[in-house]
Amino acid sequence: MERDIEQALVQDLTKFLLKLGTGFAFLSNQYHLNVGGDDFISTFYSKPSLVIKLKIGEFKPEYADQLNFYLSAIDDILKKDNNNPSIGLLLCKSKNALVAGSALKNMSKPIGVIKYKVIS
Repeated sequence: MERDIEQALVQDLTKFLLKLGTGFAFLSNQYHLNVGGDDFISTFYSKPSLVIKLKIGEFKPEYADQLNFYLSAIDDILKKDNNNPSIGLLLCKSKNALVAGSALKNMSKPIGVIKYKVIS
């Protein structure tokens, strides 16, 4: 199910970024990032640096930590001096707003948690 949702999002995200015009590009889904010899995979990566992580269940605080790690690594490895910091979006089937707010409270990277709804 997660893979089906991901493929539908890739199609919509690609169309959306193309409509934004010059300077925006969808670079990869299942983006591989090598940090210290270990391989990590982010769900989506685009330019400007937007990292989207898709989770099929309810938001968990560790998801924010994982996304914060991806953003830091991308900024350290790929970001140019003239680029703004990367932005993270965490897409979850559901979230407890209080839990999400507490998890994001002291994060230094810009991260948003968004609920999605599958419409067939």
